[in-house]
Amino acid sequence: MIADKELTRWLDTVRREPEAEPVLRELRAGRFRPRGPELPMVEDSFVEGEVRVPVRRYLHLDRPRPTLVYVHGGGFVFGDLESHDRACRRLAVLGDVDVVAVAYRLAPEHPAPAAVDDVVAVLEAILGELPTTPLGLAGDSAGALIAYLAARRLVAHGTMPKGLLLLNPNADLELSRESTRSKARGWGLTTEALQWFIEKWLPGVRPDADAYSPLTLPVTRMPPTIVVTSEHDPLHDEGAELADRLEAAGSLIAHHDLEGMVHGFVNLDTVSPSARRSGDLVFAEFGRLLISPTAASGAA
Repeated sequence: MIADKELTRWLDTVRREPEAEPVLRELRAGRFRPRGPELPMVEDSFVEGEVRVPVRRYLHLDRPRPTLVYVHGGGFVFGDLESHDRACRRLAVLGDVDVVAVAYRLAPEHPAPAAVDDVVAVLEAILGELPTTPLGLAGDSAGALIAYLAARRLVAHGTMPKGLLLLNPNADLELSRESTRSKARGWGLTTEALQWFIEKWLPGVRPDADAYSPLTLPVTRMPPTIVVTSEHDPLHDEGAELADRLEAAGSLIAHHDLEGMVHGFVNLDTVSPSARRSGDLVFAEFGRLLISPTAASGAA
């Protein structure tokens, strides 16, 4: 089953394209997405630290709201403030939150842990600026993995974010779960491409590789977390297993497993009505979570 006829048509188009090894230049060329909802203020700035991290702030201005740091996907090697601008605008409006998007350093020029360092630097800067404001953290795909690792580091330093949203997370850098085989190709993201991405972020055989793979890390106390997985995603099984581990640790608020959906639904809202509805519901739910954990409810 595929979620709707529009997504079926999109997949038919994807499947007609020849499969080839990713080309970094082409990946970074970007794709046009229609502009998202307007907000009173959208501004670009930098967080200064060991490196200068570009950020984009989506602000409502009329009253204080929770602040959510968003970590974009892109296989660790592409994506920027433009690639997920529409998603961040939707998240700000639907979640009723202020959003700070992070343009973290990309591999292969900057392998792990550069991206995690950049996200942590932004989180710490916001905590310094807005110490009493509820702080959330969200990411999709590779960005979800980076967000998870950044949250772990904050918790280890004694700071517990109000909530964590993991959309189609990469959680097993060895790609050893069954869905990486059963959904290896034909669904918009191939396992071969995932392997290529991971090699760029963790080049060669690194003795510390396990420190970057959530499913090889010890289960620790984490922020209240919402996990979203998609049926036709090679990352489905590792995301579901991560949700199970978070539930066992008492940190899971909800796991939404989207039937008939593919990887990257957060950026397919203009393609598929089902993808749009799923994103709308999850964004609104996460906004409620940042106000009160008991307020987050409802299925995507």
